[in-house]
Amino acid sequence: MKVAIVIFDGVQALDVAGPLDVFVEANTLLCEHQKYEVSLVAPRAGTVTCSNGMQLFVPFGFADHTMRFDLLLVAGGTQSRGTQPSGDCLTWLKKRARDATRFGSVCNGPCVLEQTGLLDRKEVTTHWADAHRLANGIPQAYVRPEQISTRDSHLFTSTAVTTGIDLCLSLVAEDWGHELAARVAERLVYIHQGGGQPQYSPYTGAGKEDDPIIGKVRRYVTEHITDALSIEELASTVSVSRRTFSRLFAKYAKVTPSAFVEQVRVDTARKLLEDTDSPLKTVAFKCGFHSATHMRTTFSRRLKVTPKQYRQRFRRKNGSSAPAMPRQNDSPTISSLLRQSASAPAGSSA
Repeated sequence: MKVAIVIFDGVQALDVAGPLDVFVEANTLLCEHQKYEVSLVAPRAGTVTCSNGMQLFVPFGFADHTMRFDLLLVAGGTQSRGTQPSGDCLTWLKKRARDATRFGSVCNGPCVLEQTGLLDRKEVTTHWADAHRLANGIPQAYVRPEQISTRDSHLFTSTAVTTGIDLCLSLVAEDWGHELAARVAERLVYIHQGGGQPQYSPYTGAGKEDDPIIGKVRRYVTEHITDALSIEELASTVSVSRRTFSRLFAKYAKVTPSAFVEQVRVDTARKLLEDTDSPLKTVAFKCGFHSATHMRTTFSRRLKVTPKQYRQRFRRKNGSSAPAMPRQNDSPTISSLLRQSASAPAGSSA
């Protein structure tokens, strides 16, 4: 089974090493004729420098690879943002991806694939820091920043760094069964990343591109977080009609007013869960949720984790900015490693 991992200067080393190690470990459990033949492919043969300074030797360039791949993955990296591959590179990527049985990307690899047209009308995900730019760059694509991984027909995408391991474990499971993939995960001592990507993203904040009205509403919502906050009330704070208010939100905030308020509530709750030991009922009340159950339902829908799970993962200890390590008995079982991240269960209730 022929696998190509496409890399460029500035590639994230783990975007390469993670998938590569999954396939190498799988090979130790497979018969000779079943093994993955993995090749690193770059625009030109020679040395590729990763974003951390590590250098990778690539014996062959695009022009040297004309075979059909069973899987083609584009790795991400710092240089993928705003990268403009040459016409020859794009032609090669487009042809090889179309000919491949499966193709996809890790981290912000879609920032390279977007210029091939292969993502049009496809569901994709990428690193949360690149999701907005990708959505603007490919308005025809369905960008899902809340998902850790996506599959659309034979296109596979995953978000940041170690999620490439999740993606490749799911591909190994598809090829050779869940039991073998579980053994690979066990050998790598890899714990499946439960939940969705938004749990790792920054809180909502006023961006430089915000309309002044949106910024004013954000401040008002934050200051009155425990109130019901109807659309009429929010519109009156900026002296516009409900219709105008809704239109402004659609244009500048890209969400409905009610979704915006809910996000501010979630962000406020995240901060309290990280910084305090307040009971979940208290956190829910301080953030304007009807109850702890309402907060749990909202967290599960938006972040794919419960408030309890979020606190266990991100609670700061003694003022440290580092998240608390999960207890051993909170870790997912090996069998859960094989579920694709996008469909992983929320886990135990808060």
